[in-house]
Amino acid sequence: MKVILAGYMGCGKTSVGTLLASKLGILFFDLDAIIEEEEQLSIAEIFAEKGEIYFRKKEHQVVQILLKNEMSFVLSLGGGTPCYYNNHELISKANCFSFYLKGTPETLSQHLIDEVKKRPLLAHIELSELPDFIAKDLFERSFYYHQAKQVIAIDNKTIEELVDEVIGYLR
Repeated sequence: MKVILAGYMGCGKTSVGTLLASKLGILFFDLDAIIEEEEQLSIAEIFAEKGEIYFRKKEHQVVQILLKNEMSFVLSLGGGTPCYYNNHELISKANCFSFYLKGTPETLSQHLIDEVKKRPLLAHIELSELPDFIAKDLFERSFYYHQAKQVIAIDNKTIEELVDEVIGYLR
């Protein structure tokens, strides 16, 4: 069983994925963490030193390798992963369950407010402009996110509720 979690920054992919994998008794992978480990740099450092194009290519390579692997796992994608290098097509054609954890710009802004400076794509955004920036970004990414097999609204739900909802779709 392969479970792929997609969605915007701050939607809870890593938190949901960690608990979900634990409940299912399978491995958990965070795509950004894999890339940071392989590159021995943070995502912000990779963007600064090697550029976004390098990062997106690396992301694509790791997704390809994981999807070809025979083991069961939960994979938390990076927020932009489905939008580049036809990753959304790779995932939709793979033998896996894919979920879009969908939040409103307001919910996502609240989740990201303390992390803005740590996120390369948000570091230049003023906090007052964050909801509008996220709304625009979500609009541009919406097509890719909606290629997931299931959409789960995250607003006003706990991590445990989201995990239970995902498990309900897996049965």
